[in-house]
Amino acid sequence: MTDQVMAAIDGSYFSEVVCDYAAWASLALEAPLTFMHVVDNHPQTAESNLTGNLRLGAREKLLKELSDLDEQRAKVSREQGRLMLEAAQARAIEDGVEAPARRQRNGTLVETLVELEDEIRLLVVGKRGETAGQASGHLGSNLERVVRELHRPILMVTGTFKRPEKVLMAFDGSKTARKGVEMLARSPLFKAAACHVVIVGSETAEHRSQLDWALGILKEGGHQAEGAIRAGEVEETLAAYQREQSIDLMVMGAYGHSRIRHLLVGSTTTAMMRSSKIPVLLLR
Repeated sequence: MTDQVMAAIDGSYFSEVVCDYAAWASLALEAPLTFMHVVDNHPQTAESNLTGNLRLGAREKLLKELSDLDEQRAKVSREQGRLMLEAAQARAIEDGVEAPARRQRNGTLVETLVELEDEIRLLVVGKRGETAGQASGHLGSNLERVVRELHRPILMVTGTFKRPEKVLMAFDGSKTARKGVEMLARSPLFKAAACHVVIVGSETAEHRSQLDWALGILKEGGHQAEGAIRAGEVEETLAAYQREQSIDLMVMGAYGHSRIRHLLVGSTTTAMMRSSKIPVLLLR
């Protein structure tokens, strides 16, 4: 199955909202929906953790017991995952998705998604995984790695589901940024959404021209569009605009070598995603 919306779920707080956004995206894009659960069978034990004072027989027995325990944990994880996938499938059907699929794989989430990359049109993931606890400032390490490794659009979700009515795009005028605006203008995901564009920088004729171009493309696509040029730090400026305008979803892209690109490849990315109270769509 190609060109599908894929939703990565686990036992985290965000799995239900992942289901809802994935169902919305599947219906809007008219694309098949697949729920994915990955069982990480990496052994929990290591010989280096065992004391050298154990006699050989006792040490071998302990290793066998620990191995059996790992195997039992893996079986429980697979069963839990199967139940979560069934629940996600049922929730999506209630949301109107016809025949959502479910898949369970062994391995790591990042390696699995990279392997399936050619099948993915949009990946939907939660802000944090099940091992991250409920600390609101924590961003799952899996998500950070997925952002860096996967070359597909990624929708990071948080909070509760809300159909996006106001969308904000961070824009820097580069060639790839322009492609992002064109995609936003024609994407079925945002068919009825009002689109905002923000350039972070000084008020110059060049920036004004870039902003006018972006707003023109969005209006041609049938969107209500408005924007601003604002000086300041990228993260703080975008967050402030988001709050002021009650933005429902932020769109960002991997743009050239500008400051906005550092949001994807440096610590600012993590900070932006960690602090975001709304979903973030990362265009690759």
